[in-house]
Amino acid sequence: MTDKEYKNGRKKYDNIVNSSQTTGMKFTTVSGEDVECLYGPDDIENINYLREIGFPGEYPFTRGIHPNGYRGKIWTMRQFSGFGSPEDTNSRFHFLLNKGQTGLSVAFDLPTLMGWDADAPLSEGEVGICGVSVSSLEDMEILFDKIPLDKVSTSMTINSPAAMIFAFYLSVAKKNGISFDKLRGTLQNDILKEYIAQKEYIYPPLPSMRIITDMIEYCTNEIPMWNPVSISGYHIREAGSTAVQELAYTLADGFAYIEACIERGMDVDKFAPRLSFFFNSHLDFFEEIAKYRAARKIYAKRMKGKYGAKNPRSWWLRFHTQTAGCTLTAQQPENNIVRTAFQALAGVLGGTQSLHTNSMDETLALPSEKAAKIALRTQQLIAYETGVINTIDPLGGSYFIESLTDKMEKGANEIFDEIDSLGGVVPAIEEGYFQKEIADAAYKYQLAVENKEKFIVGVNEFVEESENIEIPILTISPEVQKKQMKRLGELKQSRNQNTVDESLKQIKNAAVDNKNLMPVFIEASQNYVTLGEMVGELKQVFGIYEEVSIF
Repeated sequence: MTDKEYKNGRKKYDNIVNSSQTTGMKFTTVSGEDVECLYGPDDIENINYLREIGFPGEYPFTRGIHPNGYRGKIWTMRQFSGFGSPEDTNSRFHFLLNKGQTGLSVAFDLPTLMGWDADAPLSEGEVGICGVSVSSLEDMEILFDKIPLDKVSTSMTINSPAAMIFAFYLSVAKKNGISFDKLRGTLQNDILKEYIAQKEYIYPPLPSMRIITDMIEYCTNEIPMWNPVSISGYHIREAGSTAVQELAYTLADGFAYIEACIERGMDVDKFAPRLSFFFNSHLDFFEEIAKYRAARKIYAKRMKGKYGAKNPRSWWLRFHTQTAGCTLTAQQPENNIVRTAFQALAGVLGGTQSLHTNSMDETLALPSEKAAKIALRTQQLIAYETGVINTIDPLGGSYFIESLTDKMEKGANEIFDEIDSLGGVVPAIEEGYFQKEIADAAYKYQLAVENKEKFIVGVNEFVEESENIEIPILTISPEVQKKQMKRLGELKQSRNQNTVDESLKQIKNAAVDNKNLMPVFIEASQNYVTLGEMVGELKQVFGIYEEVSIF
């Protein structure tokens, strides 16, 4: 077909479509971006295949970081787990590993996420409720009892007090005779997205950045197979951002960490290969796939062009994906199984290295064993029954996907320019830029739902007046808090208080003298200094952050 023949055919087609379209629906992505009724060669005529798309495993990695895709290794199936006491969660870990899960992912309760011990007044009523309660090395020892840390990779969703929790983990490994160079896993440890979206921060941004830089430096030198930070767009999207905002804000946070490490004097090719990312997989199937492909391309270009990385592994954007918790509905909760399945499939077709699938009951409570098993089986069905792992980037070359990927990249670059004009990520956080943009996007989407421009099955369309579906609910007994407080009280009575006091003094001195904090955290954890005690010592040096109000 000649170019003239194509253009004549396209013009004829467009005339037919325009004259026959009668529906009043708006055809947009979940993020509100217009979608054409048809995409063709003219939509990608300015995209150079080798420069912008390329082959899997080759720069700019749009089609994936590995040349053989999932033929070489299927993604890690890593279900997010944690509730109640360390004993409760340890039992769930063994259950999931026995069902075929290939990596652990730890959810901590709110007190732990905020750096409070189980016996703190602010912990009342929250111990073990939204995750596992960990206040000391003793809790961590129980949490990972009989789990071979040198054979199972572990992901931990912890941010403000991540360094202290990681110190507990390292001390467990050391007590079990496992050398640090055998440990594999990931710390979320992304404090910037806390200020932007999730709000579980403790210290102001600059000292928080210092702690994370300390951890990246320590892991680079001592724990070579560990990912010290997982730069997380997931929570940004859960807060209400669009897909392109999630993409841009996440990468901007990552670049901020990279720049902080370079400023510390670190070689980019020494630490960059161990940085990882964490994205949401939302409702719009094609938009999500394009987002992941654009992320790889943008990251590779920046790492090579702006930061001068020479090691090709430094150009790789490796990422974990979790299906969108904010899309789960309490109405007709079994529909969530289907939502999760196609969101997971989008993550796989987008080339994720690791995946968590939400359970159908998570909008009601923490997952029951049955719901968690169905969520895991969803991943296994995708991997072993659908055939999607047989070929690499099967949607690559699609006129729609390539056009959408290109549009995502351009949109993200425009947002980078906005952030730069504000002085960078930290000044933009302090001005409330991210918070306002996300709030505006969330409001716009909510209006679309209320006006029925967007449909949520079972909520604003296909509603059932009475539902008799019985969903087992996991409940956390108040006895968990009593048990954790009792254990903590006994620990404080039995430990050497002089050693504890000396450890706290060393933490404070290291913070004041700008020394790397990880070695003193590890020593303190081995002396059974609690999480709350370590956090409290740093509060005296760094202060507590209060967010600016935006109206």
